[in-house]
Order: sequence, then structure tokens, then C-alpha cells
Amino acid sequence: MTLTIGPVVFDNPVILAPMSGVTDMPFRRLARRLGAGLVVSEMIASHAAIRANRQTQRMSTFALDEAPAAVQLAGCEPEVMAEAARLNEDKGAAIIDINMGCPVKKVVNGDAGSALMRDEGLAARILEAVVKAVRLPVTLKMRTGWDDANRNAPRLARIAEECGIKMVTVHGRTRNQLYHGRADWGFIRHVKEAVRIPVVGNGDVTTLDEAKELLSVSGADAVMVGRGAFGRPWFPGQVAHFLATGERRADPTIFEQRVIVLEHFEAMVAHHGTETGCRLARKHVAWYSGGLRDSARFRAAVNQSLDADAVRRMIWDFYEAQLEGTERAAA
Repeated sequence: MTLTIGPVVFDNPVILAPMSGVTDMPFRRLARRLGAGLVVSEMIASHAAIRANRQTQRMSTFALDEAPAAVQLAGCEPEVMAEAARLNEDKGAAIIDINMGCPVKKVVNGDAGSALMRDEGLAARILEAVVKAVRLPVTLKMRTGWDDANRNAPRLARIAEECGIKMVTVHGRTRNQLYHGRADWGFIRHVKEAVRIPVVGNGDVTTLDEAKELLSVSGADAVMVGRGAFGRPWFPGQVAHFLATGERRADPTIFEQRVIVLEHFEAMVAHHGTETGCRLARKHVAWYSGGLRDSARFRAAVNQSLDADAVRRMIWDFYEAQLEGTERAAA
């Protein structure tokens, strides 16, 4: 199974969702190496992309081994969005993704994210401006609508296709649902039936069976994995393998997980600097260790340290204890 977006072909139809504070370059590289077909940057505000401050530079930097990669832009001014797209094309992005799905108040109050679903005229002007600004394929991520009374995703998808958008991703909730309730995969089918371009289904995919069911219920061409990848950068690759073969690939062993966690930690420290890297790594360490023996004590210790060497030792020792426990249980 492959996925084609304009002239770009991906070897599988499983996409790592853009997630603020999560899908930085270290996480994207890891997920890509472990089998994700496409990885997408954290949402980047278009004004920030143009100002190119240090944080935004890090957010929109791509490594060769995550290519082809996508950068997601948010904003409500067509000219600014177009300029931000041009800048990211020059920096090596393979795809520009436009955010019309973010539900958080800070973004919506600035008339960006899912607020744009309430103004189809402005949405169309943004889509058209970005498509005209770059030679790259441009994609769109949105929700089913603003609320239950205004689920206009099929209509906005048609507008997007007319503007030259090459793929649409739909998170199966309205903006007002935020992340509550269940994603409506069945509604995504209405979007799929409205357009000829590829449609990606997103929302509540945390198991292999859920990925398969989403595709079956929605008729989507690809699946996007978000929170299901927390602490499991290998999960998108497992989904891709399952969809292609029907085989359920096992989670990495505890030994392999230690290698992955340490690799991830080293990459975060290198990318963000020691102090910031240690702070940002805390949530990942918590996700990785969830459900393992003595994980609460381990997380508490990691959360109190900004010493990279100390955190490395903690990670090594924690997984060493897990390995010893596994050996004792097998004896």
C-alpha cells in the first residue's frame, strides 16, 4: 500500500500527526525510521515562520532521514501564509500542510485553526494563496466542522480541491468537541465521497484494529496517528505493517525499548540543548515507561533533574531493572 500526494509517493499510508510539543525533529526522525510513511511538523504560526526566531527555526528544521516531510502552517492572513509557505519550501519541506483543525482557544481566538471552518471564503483565499505560492503539493487538515450544527467538512473539502489542494485530512470530531467523545469515522466517508483527491482519516487510532476499522468505516485512503504514538514511536510502523500484511508486529523488547529511549533522549538534548532537552524529554520518558514496574518513582526522579548524564543513568538503570525482572520471571 502506498500513498500519493501530488508528485510525491510514500511507501505506506500511515502518517504521524502534527502535535505541538511532541513532533519535533527528534520524534519525527524516530517515527520515520521505525516505519511511519509520512511525518508532519508541529504546527507553526505563519507570522513566527516569517520572523524566524530561534524556536521556530528548530520547529521547521528537517533532517535528511525524515524526508519527505511536511511542515504544517497556521494563520488567517493569505499573504502571510503564502510567504511562510515559500520560506519553508526553500528550507526543504516536501509538503505544506494548512491547519484548519486546531481547536485550542489561543489559536481559534486568533481566527486561525478550526475557526477558519466558519469562514469558507477566507479559508478559500488562504488555500488558493498558498497553492499559488509554492511548487510543492499543499494539503489541508481540518475537523468535521465547528459544531454538530455546522459539520461542513465535505463542502470545505470540495473548495480545497478546486483551489488545488492535493490531500485532505479529517479529524473525526467538531471543534467544540475538542478531544472529548469518540471520533466519528463514518462522517469522514462523506468527505471521501465529496472529492477525488486522497482523504486521510484521523482520531482515536490507538490499536492496529482501530486503524483497520477507521479505513473500512471511512473509506479513507490513509490513516493519521496522533496520541496513539505517545511513548510508541514504533506504532505507526506497526500499523503500516499490519495494513500491508495482516501480521501483528510485536512491540520492541525491553532491551530494544531502552535503545530507542536513549536514542530519543540524546537527540532531544542535541537538538534543544541540555536544559531544554531534559525538560522536554520528561513527558516522553513518562509515556515510554507507563505501565512498567516502578515507573512512578522513575518518572519522579527524571522530572527533578536537568543533568543529562544523570538522566541517561536513570534511563539505563530503569530498563536494566526491567530486564532483570523479565529474566527472573522466565527462570
